[in-house]
Amino acid sequence: MEKIIIAGSGPAGLTAAIYAARSGLAPLVLEGMQPGGQLTQTEVVENFPGFPDGIDANELMARMKRQAERFGARFQMDEMTGVARTETGVAVDCMVGGRVETVALIVATGATARKLGLESEAKLAGRGVSGCAVCDGAFYKGKAVAVIGGGDTAMGDALYLARICTEVTVVHRRDEFRASKVMADRVLANPKIKVVWNSVVEEILGVEERAVRGIRLRNKVTGEISDVAVSGVFVAIGHAPSTAWANGLLDLDEEGYIKSANALTNVPGIFVAGDVQDRINKQAVTAAASGCAAALAAERYVDTVVE
Repeated sequence: MEKIIIAGSGPAGLTAAIYAARSGLAPLVLEGMQPGGQLTQTEVVENFPGFPDGIDANELMARMKRQAERFGARFQMDEMTGVARTETGVAVDCMVGGRVETVALIVATGATARKLGLESEAKLAGRGVSGCAVCDGAFYKGKAVAVIGGGDTAMGDALYLARICTEVTVVHRRDEFRASKVMADRVLANPKIKVVWNSVVEEILGVEERAVRGIRLRNKVTGEISDVAVSGVFVAIGHAPSTAWANGLLDLDEEGYIKSANALTNVPGIFVAGDVQDRINKQAVTAAASGCAAALAAERYVDTVVE
């Protein structure tokens, strides 16, 4: 039986791995299908303490993993698909490795990008529709693109794309951004970025051609329908917590985030960290801090049940 399993390898999971490994617990980290977590979809991290010039997101995650490995953390390219409480601990079902039992489980599965829910969006996924500007933006160098959303993620995507694309159209369903003021101001001041307010995407055009050629918008105030010619559409409307595996075992809020208090869940032996329980901050540093808290709580729990 494992002493600690950590599900997820973003800032929360890797920080938990560092702390648990330094305590001699040799945690098993299930990296998930996106090692490094959502942060790896960011180009440069400028607000993580200790890097005054910023740091490449993938490099930051790689360093955190090496740090955890140095202290004895073990990594497995696998994803948690289910969890159950047993008489002796917690049973974790894995996509590849089957069922593994552990004394304590730290859930750091993060959140995934939300979709618009359009049929045309699904049909054109990977053919001009993307949820990651940093991943796919280079394909649209010298072309016009659209970003859907009004939060910090959308602002970051728009600013990144403006550096390589001819024009970026930001579509937001309200009359002001939800993003932080500094990010919103940067977007509004960029001459290559045009904002379409109070509008929603009715359809992504190009299904017959099997390649995005534009978006059809509806103004929520006037009802006016308009088309905007773009070659790429980047959907940045938030995230959904990755809790499909929970099987009704854990208490979730109305949006599916795990309810917690100081990393504790309603199930003894199961702890939580990162974006899967944080519906507000979505920051690497807060995720890392919660990973530390979860590891410390899990360590105390293991000490009480393992002789």
